[in-house]
Amino acid sequence: MKYEKKFRQQEHQQISAAQSHLNQTAHEFATPEEMLRHDAKQTQVPPQIAHRLSQSLQNEPLSPRPWWKRWLQ
Repeated sequence: MKYEKKFRQQEHQQISAAQSHLNQTAHEFATPEEMLRHDAKQTQVPPQIAHRLSQSLQNEPLSPRPWWKRWLQ
């Protein structure tokens, strides 16, 4: 009887530890965009890709002024 009680206590501790671990890793997101932002914060961009992206952005042509700015000036 004593052994069963000790076993149940240990089992209960293991279950509660597993549940607390699950609670730490589970996230609920209101929108898909929020989930993507969270994922982007957690993901490291490889240096080669970061370098290629920065080069691509530098080579991007400047966008023309919006019509409303041209009209107001």
